[in-house]
Amino acid sequence: MLFLWGVVGCVAFYFHVTFDPAQSSTATAWDRAYHRALPGWFIYDYAVAVAAALLGSMAMLRRSRWANILYIVSLAAVIVQFGYVFAFTPLVAAKGIGAAAFPLFIAGVGVFQIWLAGLATRRGWIL
Repeated sequence: MLFLWGVVGCVAFYFHVTFDPAQSSTATAWDRAYHRALPGWFIYDYAVAVAAALLGSMAMLRRSRWANILYIVSLAAVIVQFGYVFAFTPLVAAKGIGAAAFPLFIAGVGVFQIWLAGLATRRGWIL
C-alpha cells in the first residue's frame, strides 16, 4: 500500500508541475496568484518528498534499511513544503482551516512510514 501511496504522490507531483493556471478554466484569480508566488525551490522540495517516499517503499519491498533514511528525508521535505505553505501564504485565510486536513494526513502517513520501517528493522524484516 505504501508503494502505491508513493506512486500517487509522484502522479500528484506531475500534475502540479504541468498545471498551468493561466490555461485552466476552473482556476480562480487566487489560484493563479498562489501558483505564481511559490518560490523556485518549492518544486525541488516537492520532488524530494515524493521521490524519497517512493524509493523508501521500494527499499522496504527489497528489505533494505535504506527505507529508514528515505522515509525520514521524505517527511523532512513534507514538513518544509507544508511549513512554507502554511507560514508564508494566506492559504488557510483563503480556503479555511479545512485546507490543512490533507497535508496533515500526508504528514501522518510519513510518520507511519518511519514507524513501520523502524519496526521492520527491530524485528529483522529488513536488513
